[in-house]
This record gives sequence, C-alpha cells and structure tokens, in this order.
Amino acid sequence: MHKQKKAYILAGFAVALWATAPTAFKLTLSHTNFVLMLLASSFVASIASLILLFFTHKFHLLKEISGKDFLHSAILGFINPFVYYLVLFKAYELLPAQIAQPINFLWPILIVLLSIPILKQKLKPRHIIPLFISFLGVFIISSQGNFNFENVNKLGIGLDLVSTFLLALFFVLNVRDKRDEYLKLFLSFGFGTIYTLLYTILVGIQIKYDAFALGGTIYIGLAEMGITFAIWIKALKLSKSTAQVNNFIYITPFLSLMIVALVLDEKILLSTIIGLSLIILGILIQEK
Repeated sequence: MHKQKKAYILAGFAVALWATAPTAFKLTLSHTNFVLMLLASSFVASIASLILLFFTHKFHLLKEISGKDFLHSAILGFINPFVYYLVLFKAYELLPAQIAQPINFLWPILIVLLSIPILKQKLKPRHIIPLFISFLGVFIISSQGNFNFENVNKLGIGLDLVSTFLLALFFVLNVRDKRDEYLKLFLSFGFGTIYTLLYTILVGIQIKYDAFALGGTIYIGLAEMGITFAIWIKALKLSKSTAQVNNFIYITPFLSLMIVALVLDEKILLSTIIGLSLIILGILIQEK
C-alpha cells in the first residue's frame, strides 16, 4: 500500500476515535467524578505509551533523559494532562457535550496568540479577522441561541475556555522540544498520573470505580489520550506533508456532534452548528 494512502487511513482512524471522546466523557462522568476519570485514564495512557516505546525499540531513550529534560517533562505533564484534563473534564461535567467540544476546538487560534509572546512571532493585521470570526463562533455556541445568556452555565464556559488556553500553551511550549514523540507522551502522562494521584489523596477522594466507570476510563485513556496520539504521529510521518493529514482534524467536531446526537440523545442546536462552522472558518483563514 502506498505511504500516503496509509497516512490517510491512519489519520481517518485517529479522527474517528477522537470524535467519540466527548460522548465517552459524558457517559463515564455519569458513573464517576472528573478527578477519578482523569486518574485512571492518564494511568492507562502512560502504560500504553510505555508499551509503544518498547515495541518501537525506543525503550533505551528512557536511560538518556537528562535532568533538564526530566524537569521540562514534569512541567509539561503538569500542564497536560494534569491541569488541562482536570479543567476540561469539569467543564464537561457542567456543560452539554455539544457546547463543551466545539469551544475546546478553539485551540489552533489561541496558538497564534500565544506564539506572539512565547515564540516572538508578530501579530499582523490579517490575523485579526480570523480571530474575530472564531471568537464570534464561541460566543454563538455559548449563548445557545439565547443572547441574554440566561440558561448558560458560565462557570462551565469559563473552564472550557481555560482548558483550551492550556492546550494551546502546551503545544506552543512543545514546539521546541525535539525529543522522540513517544518518549514525550510517556513522560507527560506518567507525570500527569502522579500529579492526579497526589491531588486525589490531598482532597480526600476515595478511589473507587464501578465496572462502567472503569471501562470508560480505559477507553478514554486509549482512544482520547494514548494510542490515538501514536496513530496520528505515525500518519504525519507517512504523509508527504503534514498539511495533507492535518486537514482531517476538521472533520472531528462535526463527526463528534453526530455521535453525541445519536448516543447521548442531545438535540443539536442550530447555534452549535453555526458557531462551530465559524470557529473552523476562522482557523482555515488563519492557516491561509
């Protein structure tokens, strides 16, 4: 099979798995709290990424980690998965999936903003229009078509925006880290698991899962976090250019809404579709 065709198949598979994540979040949260969901899923993701290191013959990289690299991974692991998913899962606990997921997709636009102070890139006048379009999309989704915001969970919206900022920050800081991607995955999820376990103990949460919660967290750890990132990385490596694969990512939120409607029986609002379309339009204009 041609490499590019393999890249498209892998990218499509990764997108399909990521599209199921919002539904998996909501279903699992109905059986456990957001902290325990993160604890188990990040542990599963760290084990999965460790296995990937072994089967890709990169296990030796663990012995080559310097103190500086270790500290860098500890910081990145604190941002993502620990704080990012902690905030995101809480937002999903407070919001319908059709609102939480599209707003979280704002991260490519926020990367542009964060690249200005961190990567010393310049914000040009032509960048302003796509930023405005995407944030208008967030406003429409958040309002749920009711612009007086009476029935809107403002805390949930705020947390969702914070999680989006944290994800964009993670990607910007990760740009300069040239280490192996599988190694970085393992270290991030490893540190994330440690941080979440300490947090769970500190706040006094009893570690207890029923069968459904355990199954859900295992699925999230593989489909949202660990294995899917590895599949996506492989697709990028096989593709002639990253742009050919990256375009697949824009299918994710729309496919996700279909799954949310079918499985969670959420009635998808027109405001969600319009707002999401504006967010994607802003991102596409920004890329051009």
